[in-house]
Amino acid sequence: MNISTYTVKPKLPLVLKPLEEIARNLWLSWNYDAVQLFIRLDYDCWLGSQQSPIRTLGMVSQERLAQTAKDDSYLAALNVIYERFQRYKKGETWYKSNHRARSSQDVIAYFSMEYGMDASLPIYSGGLGILSGDHMKTSSDIGLPLVGIGFLYRQGYFKQMLNADGFQQESYPENDWYNMPVERRNGKDGQPLKITVDLAGRQAIAQIWEVKVGRSSLFLLDTNIEENTQDIRNITAALYGGDKETRMQQEILLGIGGIRALRALGINPAATHMNEGHAAFLGLERTREIMTEKNFTFDEAREAVWPSNIFTTHTPVPAGNERFDIPMMDKYFRSWPQVLGISWKDFLGLGRVDANDERETFCMTVLALKMAAYANGVAKLHGVVSREMWQGLWPGLPLDEIPIGHVTNGVHPRTWISSGMLNLLDRYFGPHFEDKPTELKIWERMDRISDEELWRTHERRRDRLVAFVRERVREQYKRTGAMERRIRQAEDVLSPYALTICFARRFATYKRGNLLLRDPERLLRLVRDNDRPIQLIFAGKAHPHDMPGKDLIRDIIHFAEKYDVSNRIVFVENYDMNVAKYLTSGGDVWLNTPRRPMEASGTSGMKAAMNGVLNCSILDGWWDEAYNPEVGWAIGHGEQYIDEKLQDDIESKSLYDLLEREIIPMFYDRGRDGLPREWIKMMKDCMKEIGQSMSSHRMLMDYSNQFYFPALKNYRRFSKDDYAEAKSLAAYFSKLHQAWGSLKIVKVESNAKPVMQRGDTLNVIAYLDLGSISTNELQVELYHGALSSQTSNITDARKAEMKWLKSEGNLNLYQVRVECVDTGMQGHTVRILPKHEALIHPYRCGLIKWA
Repeated sequence: MNISTYTVKPKLPLVLKPLEEIARNLWLSWNYDAVQLFIRLDYDCWLGSQQSPIRTLGMVSQERLAQTAKDDSYLAALNVIYERFQRYKKGETWYKSNHRARSSQDVIAYFSMEYGMDASLPIYSGGLGILSGDHMKTSSDIGLPLVGIGFLYRQGYFKQMLNADGFQQESYPENDWYNMPVERRNGKDGQPLKITVDLAGRQAIAQIWEVKVGRSSLFLLDTNIEENTQDIRNITAALYGGDKETRMQQEILLGIGGIRALRALGINPAATHMNEGHAAFLGLERTREIMTEKNFTFDEAREAVWPSNIFTTHTPVPAGNERFDIPMMDKYFRSWPQVLGISWKDFLGLGRVDANDERETFCMTVLALKMAAYANGVAKLHGVVSREMWQGLWPGLPLDEIPIGHVTNGVHPRTWISSGMLNLLDRYFGPHFEDKPTELKIWERMDRISDEELWRTHERRRDRLVAFVRERVREQYKRTGAMERRIRQAEDVLSPYALTICFARRFATYKRGNLLLRDPERLLRLVRDNDRPIQLIFAGKAHPHDMPGKDLIRDIIHFAEKYDVSNRIVFVENYDMNVAKYLTSGGDVWLNTPRRPMEASGTSGMKAAMNGVLNCSILDGWWDEAYNPEVGWAIGHGEQYIDEKLQDDIESKSLYDLLEREIIPMFYDRGRDGLPREWIKMMKDCMKEIGQSMSSHRMLMDYSNQFYFPALKNYRRFSKDDYAEAKSLAAYFSKLHQAWGSLKIVKVESNAKPVMQRGDTLNVIAYLDLGSISTNELQVELYHGALSSQTSNITDARKAEMKWLKSEGNLNLYQVRVECVDTGMQGHTVRILPKHEALIHPYRCGLIKWA
């Protein structure tokens, strides 16, 4: 069948033309006034479009458009918002005010498998995608030279439906890209820009789409084109769909194809940020590029790109890190050692903790860690967990020096604070809250807001949440064929006045969505209390193959049915950004119950907190560092258990105790004016603290100062003089690796006595046999501090560089003097690390020598 194709666009009157530009930029996803323009056009079309501005324009009748073009009130609102949009795009930013890139083409390229921007662009599944979306929006706000790379999924993530028994079922609706805020990028010839990657000897071709995100751009790769065979077209069919081989193909396309796409667009990825290990193959592609361009060795090219690679890990358990079996690697990468000029064993060693262990599979996280100068976890606790997990990559290096830091996640305030609450904050915080989002101290103005205004605003949000849930439950009952009497009961689901506790996240067993159900009698007493009732709203998807996760959902629904409390314990199906916005703004308490330390960060509680919804959570992820008694409640004290059943029993009882003794009494303790003054004070303190500490603007400033700006500076430095410093560094490490085995710390002498007085000077001399290494090529340190009584290791160590003293025969003497400051049992030793003026940090795999 020969089908001719063409695209039909809405015919907008000239005065309404700005609507199309606004609709095609996700700036509107965090500007509710802009969204209102499309709702005002035709509310029924807005609902029918599933809240897609572009589709709404296509659904509104020409008669309605002509009518609106004569509506002076509408046109006035459109002009105000369009002017604000233009002012935003051209305005001064934090980046422009503080930093200037050398070239507009030198950018930070941010790679992620998913992006949660807006309900109208369903290319996300959960927390990783929402974080990526907030990352892109915030980079626009602060004017960072950053672009995103991802996939244009034909189906996105699945739509969740629950059958009459409460069992999760999935459907995979096709995305209609021509009615979504994406635009295909064309070359100078007017034809779609395309790139190719090799997949086990077959060429996969991908075209490139662009999503405008305020000032920033997100580029999405798409293999669903006629030139490809069906299996290659399916690479970008579904997010996290297919088998292990599909995942391999996706990760080759993301990492290698992503770099090639930027080149095709004329963009230079001067620094690259791998958001999780999925994009780690980009390190190989960047290395190959320089080898080809400069005729470098692998080691020289790697040293050229290593200083400008950044890697963020999100996984706190070893099993969660992507691994590929060696036969799979052999199929897709057998030609790469020849391209890189290294052996097959050395190539596989790039993805192994122990490069010599031929039984070890190839790990994407290991590849990313070995190819990046900068690495981080996504919360302070997660940084600790990550250093423990990957300590084997740096044998002999103390845990606190493992080069994996942390940048705690944040959320984009104007996306996640409800419109009603945002209007209140804008009124009291002033224009800088929108115009200068990096001025986080503005949250201190929470005290200006009266208790009455804050509480009434919150109550309206709870009213809207209850109305929304009733409508969703009614639709759910209709779809599952419930009796008319049952459908009418949806009108009475939940109360707009009861204490509302929300639990919404991915339904994985470690998140323990059923923890509150462990003592039915105790829970039912709280739910059925006529004077001080609580009500529970659950939402979240289980992975399609996660049967225990699906069972958790069914357990909650069966519990509500069994005890006849379906009007007070509700599960809302198909959790997405739209549902999340209702829950995080309309609940009273946000519940989070993971098994510590398995929650890397989490961000839903941050969104709730910025809306004045108080967190009650296990001390895990972000809450471990954000909690204090003035802003919410902690379940337990951060204990970790070996016996999971014991842990569940203890922590569920702790949760019941908190509800009965603190949360419920505080919520219902009202003054004569009907206001819960103590609760409102906690709301204000919570919004004030979390608004500052967990804003994505703080997160992006942290990334910029710790990683992005140093990486861009490294790129400029290392690319100078034909990458001279990279070549020098590669030669240095080649020499070091050859000579390291013969390096010896022959003896260490000191004036230490069994008992030293505080203020005494400790004099230490080390005798080193350096072999062929010169004295200026090594850093010799005294490593000293308190001794642990349990492990006899030095804790809270201090480092003092030892200075070369003299030569004695073939030995070099180094000396240092330090003052005895701390009392108690102290210890010291000597170690040697690499030293080179071009080093980003001295902690390179296998290069540390201890006395």
